[in-house]
Amino acid sequence: MEMKGSDIVVECLLEQGVDTVFGYPGGTILEIYDSLYKYQDKINHILTSHEQGASHAADGYARATGKVGVCLATSGPGATNLVTGIATAQMDSIPLVAITANQAVSLLGKDSFQEVDIAGVTMPITKHNFIVKKIEDLAPTIRKAFQIAKEGRPGAVLVDITKDVTIKKGDYKPQVPEVIERRSYTYPTETIKKAIQMIEKSERPFVFVGGGAIAAGASEELKEFVEKIDAPVADSLMGKGAYDGTNPRYTGMLGMHGTKTSNLGVSRCDLLIVVGARFSDRVTGNTAKFARNAKIIHIDVDAAEINKNVAVDLGIVGDAKSILGALNLLLAQQNHPQWLKEIRGLKEQFPLTYNPDILTGPYVIEQIEAMTDSNAIICTEVGQNQMWAAQYYHFRRPRQLITSGGLGTMGYGLGASMGAKYGKPDQVVFNIAGDGCFRMNLNELATASRYNVPIIQVVLNNHVLGMVRQWQTLFYDKRYSATILNDKVDFCKVAEGLGCKAIRVTKKEEVLPAIQEAIDYNGPIVIECIIQEDDKVFPMVAPGAPIDEVFDENDISE
Repeated sequence: MEMKGSDIVVECLLEQGVDTVFGYPGGTILEIYDSLYKYQDKINHILTSHEQGASHAADGYARATGKVGVCLATSGPGATNLVTGIATAQMDSIPLVAITANQAVSLLGKDSFQEVDIAGVTMPITKHNFIVKKIEDLAPTIRKAFQIAKEGRPGAVLVDITKDVTIKKGDYKPQVPEVIERRSYTYPTETIKKAIQMIEKSERPFVFVGGGAIAAGASEELKEFVEKIDAPVADSLMGKGAYDGTNPRYTGMLGMHGTKTSNLGVSRCDLLIVVGARFSDRVTGNTAKFARNAKIIHIDVDAAEINKNVAVDLGIVGDAKSILGALNLLLAQQNHPQWLKEIRGLKEQFPLTYNPDILTGPYVIEQIEAMTDSNAIICTEVGQNQMWAAQYYHFRRPRQLITSGGLGTMGYGLGASMGAKYGKPDQVVFNIAGDGCFRMNLNELATASRYNVPIIQVVLNNHVLGMVRQWQTLFYDKRYSATILNDKVDFCKVAEGLGCKAIRVTKKEEVLPAIQEAIDYNGPIVIECIIQEDDKVFPMVAPGAPIDEVFDENDISE
């Protein structure tokens, strides 16, 4: 059948099972928005306050559901405002399709009004991108974009469509989306046999899991594997929930702000099995001294990650779910009672601690966990708030923690929490923020109130850029350059002015009632918690140091 290009765009989105998109209109994308108006009973468009909020909302939707998130923007500044969100998704391997519209083909390259080469801008931060200049290419390109975003290692894809293509009419034939089969990797049988031999020889195995295990849907296979090799488990920030954080085998996060148990355990193990993690510098510390007593098996879907940051003894390229399944079939039950006893001893010797006498970020996180029985979706911003959430909330399942890992995007969490709530409307959704992050994109509270999205925004307000100040305290002789935020901004009044309910908490005994009120309230609500400016995230590894040189406040005082 013949239809306008803009209608073809929406029909293709419906083909792909898209039910919600996030965006902001403008001149060149008006035809697509006119089609969205016609299709409003079939597809839900959420008008955000800023295009960056739209990209983060699409990202949060994707992380919460495992489906492809979709955002829309017009040309020029609309498109460039998506850049941070696109890069955030790509760094964390999140399936995202960003659709932008550009000037007509005849106006490209002429510095036309709001013309930007957004494909050129985003080339380094996307898995792939397209410019559609012909109506006959439109539907195949959108279909291909979704396929690329989902298959293999997921990622962000940009589709830039010239305005004349959205206006022209072309032939459209409905098409059932191509099923993205779990890719079959032909890793040699000898590779699996070698892995089993390494596991059977090991006396102190340790499993480190990253976000790739979540993307692969490998949690059940991972649980069985860990039990079979009788090992402790640590995770990266992106791997939270791949393994149940309430399981006694779980030792906490690994790396710069990982637990002493995880950092020391990985440093003492004789075999480290890494599942779907990319050895980020925040995990490894000094790579030359990382897991220096261990042989390393690295399982990853992306061959480029093998030996990229850390040299490994055995790399297995493929789908984590399939590889773990193959190992589970062939492995005999292993037993390492002495090793697990040593790990339990480390957990008892080095628990996470904070000052119990004052209102702190960790205390707030623990109360949120208690009130939600470890079952809420927790979104975060970046910095101390993020690390406290990762340390003190025990994630039981995949897709519970929604956070910017690789790019470390301040201002990410509020938009992402709205996307998560649209993706999982029956789940309680919190966004944990510091005041520095919150002020970056707090305009999205207006979006939450417009649509009455019942998200719970917690602001841990210490009136400073907490993580940067922590570094300035520890490594810059307390030269607090541009990190003090002790100004006259009243977040509660701002929240109320943007249509949300607000509660200010200044004492420990006020925390639980505020959380209960927020959970019971059917709408967006902000809880501002006033904490001390010099609360710090511990444990910590100094930049460039090996992870076994992890320290806390007691070590500093000694």
